[in-house]
Amino acid sequence: MTVLALGPQWLDPDHLIATFGLIGILAVVFAESGLLIGFFLPGDSLLFTAGLLVASHRYLTQPLWLVCLLVVIAAAAGDQAGYLFGRKAGPALFRRPDSRLFKQENTAKAAAFFSAHGPRSIVLARFVPVVRTFTPIVAGVSAMHYRTFVRFNLLGAALWGTGVTLLGYFLGQITFVTTHIELILIALVAVSVLPLAVEYLRARRARPTA
Repeated sequence: MTVLALGPQWLDPDHLIATFGLIGILAVVFAESGLLIGFFLPGDSLLFTAGLLVASHRYLTQPLWLVCLLVVIAAAAGDQAGYLFGRKAGPALFRRPDSRLFKQENTAKAAAFFSAHGPRSIVLARFVPVVRTFTPIVAGVSAMHYRTFVRFNLLGAALWGTGVTLLGYFLGQITFVTTHIELILIALVAVSVLPLAVEYLRARRARPTA
């Protein structure tokens, strides 16, 4: 199975897993779930590929249940780190200047998402790249009740971490999928960024015309 790199080789899910194995998957999931520098990491495609590789017994020899459990733990821990960082950084985060790894635009998108969906955003954001990284941080900045955050964090981590991995595992047993994995991954990325595209179009239409 050859997986198309949707960016630099070191961000290619197949390359990451071949090089770092399960530890690499968990590190990426943790970083993308709540560290400011993790927003560009390939969370969805990485988990989908992990499921494929577990099904084919390539690179990953651990049982499926263990891979899913550890992914959920890493995802929940990442969101927890993001929440605690947000609580510590506070409103000053929204005054932080842009840099190569930090854009106020990403924080603003997550804040708008959080404002629109409330506590449910912790679950929903799991399925939206970039927003997934910044939403737990915004929840911390907003001083969301900790117990409420933990409940939604665990639910979102379980649905996303287990769901995407299982999707890859079961589809990985279908010949058409394994022979067209490049197209499947491109479609997965396209579907995952669709909410951002829809929100962008809504914002453009909502702008007053000159």
